[in-house]
Amino acid sequence: MNRLTTIIGLVISVMTAVSVISASEVTDIEKIKSNYRAIMVHENLDTDSLTADLIKIEPEKEMSDQVVIELHQRYPFDLDKIRNYLSCLRSDGAWNDINYEDTKRSGWEPKQHADRVLEMVKLYKTPGQEFYHSLKLKEMVHRALSYWFIAKPKCLNWWQNEIGIPKTLGAACILIEDELSEEERRGIEEVMSAAKIKMTGQNKVWLAGNVLIRGLLQYKPDLVKMARDTIMSEICVGRAEGIKSDWSFHQHGPQQQFGNYGLAYLSSMVFYNKLFDGTDYRFDIEHKQILESFINEGYKWVMWNRHMDVSALGRQLFHNAQLHKGYALAFSAADFGIDGFPLRGNLLVGHKHFDESDYTIHRTARWMASLKMSSSRVTGTEVVNEDNLLGYYLGDGATYYYVRGDEYKDVFPFWDWRKIPGVTAYEDTAPIPNIRKNKSKNRSHLVGGITYGDMGISAMTLDRDGLSAHKAWIFTDDYVACLGGGISSDSLLRVTTGVDARIKRDKFMYFENNEWRALDGHGKFDVGIHKFHHDDTGYVIIASDELYIYAGEKSGSWSDFMKMYRPDTITGDVVTLHINHGINPKDKSYLYFILPACDRETVAQFDVSRAVSVLRNDSTAQVVKVYSSSSPTLWVISYNGEEIELGRKSFIPGTPGIYLIEDKDGKLISKVYTHFKI
Repeated sequence: MNRLTTIIGLVISVMTAVSVISASEVTDIEKIKSNYRAIMVHENLDTDSLTADLIKIEPEKEMSDQVVIELHQRYPFDLDKIRNYLSCLRSDGAWNDINYEDTKRSGWEPKQHADRVLEMVKLYKTPGQEFYHSLKLKEMVHRALSYWFIAKPKCLNWWQNEIGIPKTLGAACILIEDELSEEERRGIEEVMSAAKIKMTGQNKVWLAGNVLIRGLLQYKPDLVKMARDTIMSEICVGRAEGIKSDWSFHQHGPQQQFGNYGLAYLSSMVFYNKLFDGTDYRFDIEHKQILESFINEGYKWVMWNRHMDVSALGRQLFHNAQLHKGYALAFSAADFGIDGFPLRGNLLVGHKHFDESDYTIHRTARWMASLKMSSSRVTGTEVVNEDNLLGYYLGDGATYYYVRGDEYKDVFPFWDWRKIPGVTAYEDTAPIPNIRKNKSKNRSHLVGGITYGDMGISAMTLDRDGLSAHKAWIFTDDYVACLGGGISSDSLLRVTTGVDARIKRDKFMYFENNEWRALDGHGKFDVGIHKFHHDDTGYVIIASDELYIYAGEKSGSWSDFMKMYRPDTITGDVVTLHINHGINPKDKSYLYFILPACDRETVAQFDVSRAVSVLRNDSTAQVVKVYSSSSPTLWVISYNGEEIELGRKSFIPGTPGIYLIEDKDGKLISKVYTHFKI
C-alpha cells in the first residue's frame, strides 16, 4: 500500500508540474530523457571496429580520470565483476572492499561506489543481458543508493562533490527514474543541488551538465534551458580559457590542456550534441563547425596511431594514459561523424606551431615529433590533487619522437625527471622543485615557432632558477636538429640536457670503427661525433661535452609522481641519453640530430655537413644553413635583435625572433619572419 501511495503521489506531483509548462517543453524534456537513456544504454549487438580494438586493451583497475572511467564504460559488461559487486555488498548498502574513509584528492575510493551503481543500473536496463530487469540486481542498486544518501560521503576535493558524484549518480537515477522512491528522489536532488553554474571552461560545462540532470529529474524547463544555454555558450573561440585561436585548449590559466580539460570538454560537447538532437535545444550549425575545427585543426595534430602525445596529457600521466586518451578522442570524433584516427598510418602531414600554447608538432608520413615549451606568457604544467608531483620541467623543451606511438608508453616511473628528453636542467639529488611554490613558467618571453613549407623551426630562451639556455629545434621530414647555445648557470650544480628517455624495445647500438656494436648498461662518450640506433630511431650527437648512455633495467613507482597509485615498486627496461655540460657552465652549447623511422645504414651514412651548417650557436643568436629543403635556406634566430655578422655581410634583426634570410642585391634581408610574442 505504501509503495502504491508513493507512485500515485509521484504521478500527481509530476502532472501538477507539467500543467504549468507548455506541451512543447514537456515533449523536449521527454525527448532529452529518451536520448539520454539511449546514449547510456546500448545492446552492443554489433561491435564496431573501434570498440573491437579497445577491448583488446586490458582494462585498468585504478582510475581517477573521468574521461577514462567513461571510456571503460564502453567495454562489454564483465558479469564476473558484477557478481563480485553483489557478493561483497553489505546489508547497509556499502561495499566491503571500498575505503569510505579515504582522504586522497585524486583516486578517491568512495567514487567507486557511485561508478558501480551506474554500472549496475546500465546492466539492469540493457536488454539481452543476464541481469536485465533482475530483481536481485534491482534490490542491490536501491540498497547502494540508500547508503550514499544516508552516509553522504564527502571528498576533500571539491570536484568530486560538485561534479564527479552528481554526474555519475545523476545519470544512474535518470535511467531508473520510474523506479525511484520519494525518499530516493529527495536524496538525488540533494546530491545534484551541490552543482551550481559557475567557474570557466570545462568545469563550467560539467557543472551546467549536472544542473541539466537536476532540471530533467525535477521537470524544470527553466533549469534545462539555462543549463543548455550555458553549455552552448562555452562553444566559442578566443576566451582566456577554452578553445584558443590556434585550436589548442587552455584551462587553469594560459596552459595547454588537450588531454585533460580539453578532452573532457570535447567529450561533453559531443555527448550534449547527441542529447539535444531532435529538440528545440539542439546545437546551432555555427557551434558544430567550431567543434569540427577543434577536432580537425587541433586534436588531429597531437595523435599518432591512437596514442596521444605525452605533452598533450598535461598533469594526467596515468598508467596507459596515452592510449586511453587516444581512444577516448577517437570515440568522441566518431560520435561526431569525424574519422581520421587510424590504428596504423598517418593521414595528416605537415608542421604546426600552436602559438597560443608554445607547442609544436611535426608530422611526416612515417613519424611524428612534438615539442612543449613555456614562457612568461604560457605555463608549462601544473600539480593538482597530487598528480604530476615531479613534472616541474615538462614545459622546458620536452621533445618526443614517435614511429609506432608507444615509444614512451608508461616510461614515467623510470624517468630521471631532470633529464626529460629535450630539457636542459640541473642535475641534483635533492627533491624536484614544488610546482605549487615555484610555478612551472619560464621567465623569458623569447619563445616561438614558424612553419615554412614542409619544415619548421621553434626556439626558446630558458630562464629558470639561475640557469639560462637558448634552445632551438629544426624540424624536417628526415630529421630533427636540436641546438643549444649560451648555456650558463650561477649554481654549483651540474647542468645536463636530456636527449631521449624511452622504453627499451630492442638492442641499443652504437657505431664505432665502421661497425655497429651493442651497448648494455652504462656508456660514456667524449667529445666528437657519435652515432646510435635503437627502436627504429637514429641519434647523431656532435658532442662538445661528455655524453652518457644507459640501456638496461630501472625501477620506480607510479606513486612517486601520481599519489593515487599504491606505492609499489616496478621494474622496466629503458634507454636514456643525456649530455653533461658540467658544473657552473658558461656559454656551453650542444648539437644533435634525431632520425625517426630509419635503419642503421641510414644513420651510419648520415652526413652532418649535408644536413646543416651551424654558423653561430650562442646566447646572441643561432645561425643555421639548412640543406634538407628543395634549396638551401639560411635561418637566424635572434635573441636580442642586435646586428649579426655573416661573413663579410651583416644582418640587423631589430627585434628578437626567427628570420629566413636571403641575399638580395648584395644585401641580407628577411624573407620570412616571426617575432617572439610579448
